[in-house]
Amino acid sequence: MQITISECPTSDYCELGELTVAVYSGLANMPSRDVMPEYYQLLRDTQSRAENPATKIFAAYDESNQLLGGVTFIGDMAFYGSCGSATTIKNSAGFRLLAVAPEAHGLGVGKALSVYCIDQARRLNVEQIIIHSTHAMQVAWKMYEKLGFEPFPEIDFNQSGLAVFGFRKRLVGTKG
Repeated sequence: MQITISECPTSDYCELGELTVAVYSGLANMPSRDVMPEYYQLLRDTQSRAENPATKIFAAYDESNQLLGGVTFIGDMAFYGSCGSATTIKNSAGFRLLAVAPEAHGLGVGKALSVYCIDQARRLNVEQIIIHSTHAMQVAWKMYEKLGFEPFPEIDFNQSGLAVFGFRKRLVGTKG
């Protein structure tokens, strides 16, 4: 399958938001929409995330232009928008809210979006790229480890009873 990644057009924001909510709410051990309604509203509201000056919304498409997934890339951690101390990290970029349509799982979409974000961070010439994940996202953890991300416990936090774990990939002096 051919995967193309580009900035998400505004016409696809609603679809990407709904896809992200569906993916996250379908994860085992992820708090429900009733428990974390503000979080699910954040997932749905792609438009508001895109208004952040340091943010780009990237989307993955197949050869027939079917939306396969998306991610929010943040070029300046001051605008990262999560709990915890990640927003204080200088000379770093990050990405959040990676979601892949269930029918595209296992096809390399998540990896392609992650690598695209890593490449964007390299273009910004930052020292590292930061992400967060939860135990509900163990499949993604394995992928992130293969891409060179390491645990970064200094930025772990707890959100409404959900443990959220930080990871980073150093970019300065690395090629992988």
